[in-house]
Amino acid sequence: MIADLFLIVIGLGGGIAVGSGMAALFTVLDIIPRLAQLSRTQNYVPWFEGAIVAGALFWTWADFAGVVLRLPEWAVGVHGFFAGCFVGLLAAALTEVLNVLPILAKRVLMVERIVVLLMAMVLGKVFGSLFQWLVFEK
Repeated sequence: MIADLFLIVIGLGGGIAVGSGMAALFTVLDIIPRLAQLSRTQNYVPWFEGAIVAGALFWTWADFAGVVLRLPEWAVGVHGFFAGCFVGLLAAALTEVLNVLPILAKRVLMVERIVVLLMAMVLGKVFGSLFQWLVFEK
């Protein structure tokens, strides 16, 4: 009984810490408005915010309820494509907000070749992901 209560407190504390960190990241760095600006969809910022909150709540409930989705392979591929687009746009917005790429280019002495650095990062991510999905996941 005490062990279960202890696990509940630890789980709630961890969830609150992670959720607060994510909310702080999105709020303080203006990630969602910047993401909307990059995709030229500024009018939909409230929809983006609502979708993130609704998605977090729904999938948290689905995890606790033990919901299992049995999807065909093509549907998993479509989901992976859109999830990858979201993560890529989120990473692009975050790096632009923090000005990571210009700082990295200065550090590795590639200021005049920043396009090469960017393409190496993009292609490395694409090929690494494909290698993991096609070789290790079978």
